[in-house]
Amino acid sequence: MKEEFRIGTLSAKEGEKTNGFLKIVNTDLEIPVTLINGRKEGRTILICGGVHNAEYVGIQAAMELADEIDPEQVSGNILVIRLANRSGFEHRTMSLVYEDGKNLNRVFPGTAHGTIADKIAYTMETEVFSKIDYYIDLHSGDGFEGLESYVYCLGNASEYVIQKSREMAEIAHVDYLVVSMTNSGGAYNYAGSLGIPSILLERGSNSTWCRSLVDEDKHDVTNILRYLGILEGEAHRHGEGPIEVSPVIYEDAPAAGCWYPAFQPGETFRKGEPLGEIRDYFGNVLHTCYAKNDGIILYETISLCIMKDSPMVAYGIWDEEKRGRIVKDCPVCGEDGHHDHDHS
Repeated sequence: MKEEFRIGTLSAKEGEKTNGFLKIVNTDLEIPVTLINGRKEGRTILICGGVHNAEYVGIQAAMELADEIDPEQVSGNILVIRLANRSGFEHRTMSLVYEDGKNLNRVFPGTAHGTIADKIAYTMETEVFSKIDYYIDLHSGDGFEGLESYVYCLGNASEYVIQKSREMAEIAHVDYLVVSMTNSGGAYNYAGSLGIPSILLERGSNSTWCRSLVDEDKHDVTNILRYLGILEGEAHRHGEGPIEVSPVIYEDAPAAGCWYPAFQPGETFRKGEPLGEIRDYFGNVLHTCYAKNDGIILYETISLCIMKDSPMVAYGIWDEEKRGRIVKDCPVCGEDGHHDHDHS
């Protein structure tokens, strides 16, 4: 008889799915989760949405995956955190935890005696990370961010973790791949430092979501689950896989003002080209951001407002050996992978 799968006070027996809430230590806050205990023995994976609560593609995909995965087709266990930053979601705080204004993705491992964000991170580490073998973190662009779909994998961990994380990332049906060389500054990075192969999927932008993008996330996750042997069925690769554009250069705004980007996500540029300007309310240029290398825009602020020390633009390295911008067919509708979708 397969053991019960337990997280916090919740449990799921063999072949069972359990919906409920994980209590955050030393708070009254509870976050919605789903436990899926398969019929066969196997590994345990975490699928997490809503670490950033305004990144809706990943949240909706996590919720639908939790509803749709059949325990009869699972070997091992699947934990879905449907919405990690619940209070931020319910107060529409642009991906910050409502009670303390912190970015949950920047406080791991957290502490049981800190603010709410610290306690969420601490609970995830002690109740979740201690019980999982793999981790898929689902993100997208915040309300002020334009974003090109891509995937992060780990580059600063044990050899096994780096290799398995890379294999998971290369299954994703996105154009670009970034190897993260930090073991902090993100839930998935921190999980990697604990020996857990982890990836982060970025898809969608502007705090909007649409059916096709959610379905693409679900397509990627189920394909990775099949590759790992957790879900029945054959995994498949999409052509040559995503192109690595590591390292990524992250530029924060040195001044507050009005932001005028020169390129769109997915566009390439040459070293020395201006990537955008910050101007004051009279049109005077306060700062021009110049490219430090040939690159490709992965995400950038697209709102007119830009705050000092907030994200301005992030770009991956691009050179002549890399191919031109890829256009893939959408795995769901069969149309061009970069066509416009109506947003919900």
